Amino acid sequence: MKKSWIISLITSFVLLGGVLLSPAPSADAAKVATSTYSDSDSDQSYEEFKEYTNQLFSLETYEAKAFTALESIDTQVTSTNRKSMYLKLTNTVIPNYTKLVSKAKQIKPTNPQIKKIHATFIKASYTQLEGYLLYQKAVSKNKVNYTLLKQGNAKVNTASVLMDQCEQQLYAYARSLGYDS
Repeated sequence: MKKSWIISLITSFVLLGGVLLSPAPSADAAKVATSTYSDSDSDQSYEEFKEYTNQLFSLETYEAKAFTALESIDTQVTSTNRKSMYLKLTNTVIPNYTKLVSKAKQIKPTNPQIKKIHATFIKASYTQLEGYLLYQKAVSKNKVNYTLLKQGNAKVNTASVLMDQCEQQLYAYARSLGYDS
């Protein structure tokens, strides 16, 4: 299954440590010479970015539970393991991912650039959830519905592309604030 997006994203921030969480001195020097924004605008953007990433981090528990359950599911769906897959999807994956999407929709960034990034994040997360719901439907009966399974895979793949776009947008915005990557 796909690796955890939020966990991956937050881990990237953590691994970059102080480099990402504090603006680069060279970027600060460049801003003095070329910035059209005041220091308070820059500080506000930094604070909005920090708040946004903290809000994303708060969603990590839901995603971690969902992905842990997904990792325990066989990648090859058969009539013998479909019931186990159905139960994991129904009892753990879908409820946790639904909470993730629901809580993510409650995040209301005010910064226009962060709003755009967040819209991509919401679309990716919701598409991922749709894929899981199709997986669940595909394995809900005694006979596996491979057409639905294929449709679920298409949704999950689309979600992956959207999340990659979101991640690139987030990194580009972080760099625009003066973070090293």
